[in-house]
Amino acid sequence: MAATSRGISKSLLPPPKTRASIAKRLSAVTGQLATAAVTAMEARHEWYSQLDARHRSWITLVAQAGIDGFVRWFADPDPSRPSTTEVFGSAPRELARRISLFQTVELVRTTIEVVEEQIDEVMPKNDRPFLHAAIVQYSREVAFSAAEIYARAAELRGAWDARLEALVVDAVLRGETDETVLSRASTLGWKTTAAVAVVVGPGPTAEATPTIESIRHEAAIAGIDLLGAVQGDRLVLLLGGDRLTEPDHPLVVVRRFVDEFGPGPVVVGPAVEHLMEASVSTRAALSGFRAAVAWPEAPRPVSAQDLLPERALSGDGHARRSLARDLYGPLAASGVDLIDTLVAFFDQGSSVEGAARTLFVHANTVRYRLRRVGELTGYSPTDARDAYALRLALTLGRLLPPAETA
Repeated sequence: MAATSRGISKSLLPPPKTRASIAKRLSAVTGQLATAAVTAMEARHEWYSQLDARHRSWITLVAQAGIDGFVRWFADPDPSRPSTTEVFGSAPRELARRISLFQTVELVRTTIEVVEEQIDEVMPKNDRPFLHAAIVQYSREVAFSAAEIYARAAELRGAWDARLEALVVDAVLRGETDETVLSRASTLGWKTTAAVAVVVGPGPTAEATPTIESIRHEAAIAGIDLLGAVQGDRLVLLLGGDRLTEPDHPLVVVRRFVDEFGPGPVVVGPAVEHLMEASVSTRAALSGFRAAVAWPEAPRPVSAQDLLPERALSGDGHARRSLARDLYGPLAASGVDLIDTLVAFFDQGSSVEGAARTLFVHANTVRYRLRRVGELTGYSPTDARDAYALRLALTLGRLLPPAETA
């Protein structure tokens, strides 16, 4: 096997002295090669002609630098892997933002094709095989260099987006959502002007960025905007979409990616009308996340509304007032019969017949009143979990001032 340097097989290269002579002849026509390459770009690529004069001049500079770099590399007495940093370093960074990676590949391909064609026209026949073999290796390194530049730019962009996203999520959690936050969210692709829900769960066991991107993909399939960030041991997500106002739809969406969270409860806050009001959903989700330890059998994900009893017992004033206002309030407003029936039902071990005997009414009357309780509150006294919330609501409703239960 022929010995090789890092650049090209030495068996394909002439002796250094011959190579220097070829390079000298080639350097005499580099201007002609660059001109032919730019002319071909204008003819083959419509988007190139739409660039302004400044950007076209930068591309000409890159093409000339690439050809000059090839000549220097080929003339090196002991050529190693071509250094192409000087090729793309000859143009400002703005050029990478102005033309895409696909367009850069088109330009590199066009330049190589034109140079190979010109070699067959302007160089002696004996020089051509060596130059063709060498340009294949050099053009490969140019392509790798271009890919590296765009990959680095993508990484920097991704890191900046992640920091900006974390700032938006943090501002929402702190209840500081203003026009600046809305503008930043829009920059990150947030389009929702309707319902918003906040999700809080354990941080992922894997890398945060790939996890959030995986969740974002699932949310996009469900037609939901998403912003997310890891804060300490928590993963916080902002969901946005018209359908979040539908009953249980936020839970349906979160089930698509709930396994991306770490072990532990995943709590979904109530949907609110706008990102500016997301602090309401945030408060409920965080409170539920802290209190969920008291209900280890809770479904995953679980609504913050379903954790009202645990939240109330853990000191959440909003949860206490919600139980008193939304459960006890309607019962009190309907008259004493429903409350008395509910108390008797619970005191008699959830026995309809026992409650009927205590109240001196027919059992069907008790059943009717219990159904009425369910209609007014959304909680069924015959369901163990709902009964737990109703018992707590009775106590809180009696404890809190009437103004807080109205």
